[in-house]
Amino acid sequence: MRLRVAEALVAFDLDGTLIDSAPDIHAIANAVLAAEGLEGITLDEARSFVGRGAANFVAQMRAVRGIQEAEQERLLAAYLARYQGAVGLTSLYPGVRAALKALRDAGHTLLLCTNKPEAPTRAVLDHFDLAGFFEVVIGGDTLPVRKPDPAPLLTAYDRAARDGPRIFVGDSEIDAETAEAAGVPFLLYTEGYRKAPAEALPHHARFDQFDTLLGLVDGLL
Repeated sequence: MRLRVAEALVAFDLDGTLIDSAPDIHAIANAVLAAEGLEGITLDEARSFVGRGAANFVAQMRAVRGIQEAEQERLLAAYLARYQGAVGLTSLYPGVRAALKALRDAGHTLLLCTNKPEAPTRAVLDHFDLAGFFEVVIGGDTLPVRKPDPAPLLTAYDRAARDGPRIFVGDSEIDAETAEAAGVPFLLYTEGYRKAPAEALPHHARFDQFDTLLGLVDGLL
C-alpha cells in the first residue's frame, strides 16, 4: 500500500525525456538541406543538436554544412514549416504513459517545459494522446527566453492551479542547468540526448526506467 506523501508539481522536458523525436527532426533537417542541394546530417548529429530550440538547431545544422549566417531566417522558416506535423517517426520512451498516469493518480500535478516550439509540442502531445496529463505547457516560443534560463520552468510552476513542492524531470545538460538555476530538485532520465556522462550533470537522482519515477518523486517529498 502506498503511503500518502505531499502532492508535488512535477515538470517534464519533452524531447529526449518523454519522446524520442530525433528521427523526425533528422528527417526534417535533411529535407531542408536536400532542398538546398546539400548532403544531409546524421541521426547522431541531429540528436546532438537538440536541446536549445529550433533556431539553435538550424544554426548548428547550417554551420556543419557551411551555409552562411545570412540564410538562418530563411532556413529556420523552411524547417518550422515542416515541423508541426512531423510525428510519424517519433516514439514514446517505454513506460512513459503508465508513469504519467501513476503520478497523476497519486495526486501530483504534471507540467511540461520544453524548448520545442509550442505548436509542434501540442501536436505531438495530441498525437500520443498525452495532452490531458499536463495542466500547463510551456514551449520554446511561449516566452521571449528559453531554457536554461529558469523563467520558462518557473512560469510553468506559477501557472499551475495550486502550489506544492517543485520537481523537474529531464534528460540533458540544459535541463540540469535549468533546474539548478530555478532552485528545484532534478531527476535525470539517462536514456535521452545528454552529451556528458550522467555523473557530470547535477541531479538528485537518475533513472533509466520510467516505472521507477513515482518512487523517485516520492523520495524527494
